[in-house]
Amino acid sequence: MIKSTKTQSYGGLSMVPSKSTTNKRTFKHLTEYDRGIIYVMHKHGKSLQAIADEIGCHKSTISRELKRGSVKQMKTDGTYHEVYFPDAGQRIYEENRKNCGAKLKLDTAIDFIQYVENKILEDKWSPDVAWGYAKRHNLFGDNLVCTKTIYNYIEQGLIAVKNIDLPMKMRLNTKTKRVRKNKRKLGLSIDERPMEALDRQEFGHWEIDTVIGKKNKNDHVLLTLTERKTRQEFIFRALGKTSEAINCVMEQLREKYTTNFDKIFKTITSDNGSEFADLPLIVKEVNTGIYYTHPYSSFERGTNERTNGLIRRFIPKGKAISSVSDKTIQYVQNWCNNLPRKILGYRTPEECFQEELLCLST
Repeated sequence: MIKSTKTQSYGGLSMVPSKSTTNKRTFKHLTEYDRGIIYVMHKHGKSLQAIADEIGCHKSTISRELKRGSVKQMKTDGTYHEVYFPDAGQRIYEENRKNCGAKLKLDTAIDFIQYVENKILEDKWSPDVAWGYAKRHNLFGDNLVCTKTIYNYIEQGLIAVKNIDLPMKMRLNTKTKRVRKNKRKLGLSIDERPMEALDRQEFGHWEIDTVIGKKNKNDHVLLTLTERKTRQEFIFRALGKTSEAINCVMEQLREKYTTNFDKIFKTITSDNGSEFADLPLIVKEVNTGIYYTHPYSSFERGTNERTNGLIRRFIPKGKAISSVSDKTIQYVQNWCNNLPRKILGYRTPEECFQEELLCLST
């Protein structure tokens, strides 16, 4: 036999006693619907405890709500009495909520905020890099705010930095990753690359690419190499996007590091551009492995592509590389290598790279 459920009605508002065995949170905020129940039950003379049991809160919550939402009303005899209105309680609740939450730390952390503004606007650092570097070197003690708070201040317009000053925040990544088969094989596939190069635990594994300015075959290009573990970046000027021009730069790199070349450059991963077709011939005499990614799979050289994006902050697309001075190229390389990285514990690629070179010499 099914036991019928008794329905209680107050002023046209029907309420069925809950059968839920889940304990309601006693610290939840009252809703507009809850205030409607309070209004109806209080009007019908129900006790604070009865109302609290119906809503699922403490009776002191009901008491405070009745005081909060009560409004003085004049009777016909000229005397006043207090009447609870749910809309008045809701309005006061919403006003009070505006003053809730953590208080701004702009006053106590003003030196840190100015430091962050300078690093973002002048040195082109990200908010996280600025915070991490200051934290690691204890520049401001406890008088700083976290990365999320910095972004909140930017959104609220509380500091000089705007969203447009954050290049990475303005990007939308809508591309899907799809691995395709090579139609032409220049050499060994990335699938054959040693596992040591994949997990980034071993030094000496590089990614290579070219950065073009104008789409003009007579213009110079930038040859970029990025070390996967330390994120060290090398940027060279090449006289064109041809295998001959790239070979010339690689020969100069071999001469610079002479006998240590195969220890510093254990593997190099490239895309399938024709300018890299002769890379295996350049390193034929040394023990350096050359590997090629799948077509349309720039994510397989993600570190190098990410760093090329940093270079674009200084040398945008459409600007002729031949018009860029060697001094500027060197400046961009130094900036990339002295930018603290979160993944390196807010150390710089240059610090990590020099440590690895020191290990090779001992």
